[in-house]
Amino acid sequence: MEIVWFTTFAVLLAGYFALEGFDIGLGVLLPVLGRSPAARDRLVGAMAPFVLANEVWLLALAGVLFGAFPALEGTVLSGLYPLVVVVLLAWIVRDAGLWFRRRAGGARWRLVWDGAVCAGSAGLALGWGAALTAVARGLPDSPLDPLGLAGGVALLALLAWHGRTFAAWRLDGARGGALLLSACAAALPAVLVVAGAAGRMLGDAAPDQTLTVLGVMVVPFVPFLVGAQVWVWRTFSKGALPTFF
Repeated sequence: MEIVWFTTFAVLLAGYFALEGFDIGLGVLLPVLGRSPAARDRLVGAMAPFVLANEVWLLALAGVLFGAFPALEGTVLSGLYPLVVVVLLAWIVRDAGLWFRRRAGGARWRLVWDGAVCAGSAGLALGWGAALTAVARGLPDSPLDPLGLAGGVALLALLAWHGRTFAAWRLDGARGGALLLSACAAALPAVLVVAGAAGRMLGDAAPDQTLTVLGVMVVPFVPFLVGAQVWVWRTFSKGALPTFF
């Protein structure tokens, strides 16, 4: 059972970076690719319908961490506390920007919330990059040291490339091969970190009885989660861009 839940955790983490990664990367590039309000509207309209569906991967990931690896959850969250705060605040700022940018008229209003989308996306990329670097280093006392910041910048650049390939696919009709490649590249750092921590995670797994009960609780909801993901991609991956973001 430990291997099953470890694999589930790894898949959810890889899925989060492969899917939510293009939302984060496109948010970072919003001032670069969106030189005018209309261009920014197109970019946000391209990515925003996927945001909530992609964030489900992170919520499911947190649930697996809390339920299947409770001892490790306490160690990781306490060791990464500053980065957890950064990620949560950036998440709130980015989502607030997406939801509020069209809730009132005026160029200044829109510009402020577009800036929130960009700043929140950059905070997410930097925070996740520093967190992955800290886990790979065995949770140093100061995860925000120069090496951690370098890892954050590296992930920000990687996700920005992923966001750019998504924009080319969604808005310019580019082939999906480049998007698939950038999705795999965005997920690779997380997969490597989890693979390196496999021994520790398997050793800190919950008892088999707990993992079995967790499976009984989770498995019935899997078809609904998969179905929702398929519906979002079938509905929003092609055709006209939504105008409610």
